[in-house]
Amino acid sequence: MSYEVKRTVDTYELFTLIDTETNSSVTVCPQRGGIAISCILGGVELFYLDKATLIDPVANIRGGNPILFPICGQLVEGRYEWEGTEYTMRNHGVARNRPWEVVETNEDGEASITLRLRSDASTRDEFPWDFELLFTYALVSGELKIRQTYSNLSGSAMPYYAGFHPYFRCESKDIVYGTDASQYLDYNDNVIKDVQGEIVLTGLKESVALLDATERHISFPGPDNSGKITLNYSDAFKYVVLWQVNGSPFVCVEPWMALNSELNRKAELPMLAAGAKQELELSIAFEK
Repeated sequence: MSYEVKRTVDTYELFTLIDTETNSSVTVCPQRGGIAISCILGGVELFYLDKATLIDPVANIRGGNPILFPICGQLVEGRYEWEGTEYTMRNHGVARNRPWEVVETNEDGEASITLRLRSDASTRDEFPWDFELLFTYALVSGELKIRQTYSNLSGSAMPYYAGFHPYFRCESKDIVYGTDASQYLDYNDNVIKDVQGEIVLTGLKESVALLDATERHISFPGPDNSGKITLNYSDAFKYVVLWQVNGSPFVCVEPWMALNSELNRKAELPMLAAGAKQELELSIAFEK
């Protein structure tokens, strides 16, 4: 068989998608926010992971590809107001710190796993809408595809701007990205700057956000500056956020539907109609 889904236990239940033909695998941890913690394409591990933060059940995982929903980034003082009521919500929302349910696995034509997260009393304390998320991680011909369905089960329109936070192994923090974006917002000084060759992240504490890309893909060097990683994503992901931590060998390249604190500003807040659903996709590929 070219495709296999293997279940193991290492502190948590893990599911590894295997494509033997391309020497590729992807490992997913449903219990820790439905996160993919490893992405090996063509024999090369693309993701950084601080395993101690994975094992700690209350830590925010530093590494892998955390799922951001219903917001990306931060809120002003961790709060937002909706129809006269104030709510508090942690950075990046409610999905990354709750267990997801395994719906099914598949080895026919791809190695895949489908996970589900549904709203409950605890999510409604932070985000007062009923929702269902269905994510399918599929390893196909050496490429990771993440197919997403966001469903609003509420009786009113639901604001949300989802995204991803993949940590890519990388020594250099100053990279020339394959993007048609011409400007970025530097959250360190809140100045909009021109993209001119390398985007220098070395020494920056806060992230930067590419603002005006019209093409929904971005590429950059793989680990050890070898090969090329390419992300392709649905039109709804209007922005890509770049972030690093000094002394850590990773760069985060993050497709987002809206910018930081949009649930406070409400200037370009995406809304999903009552009873509606939205289907999106993110793919990660690697060429040596």
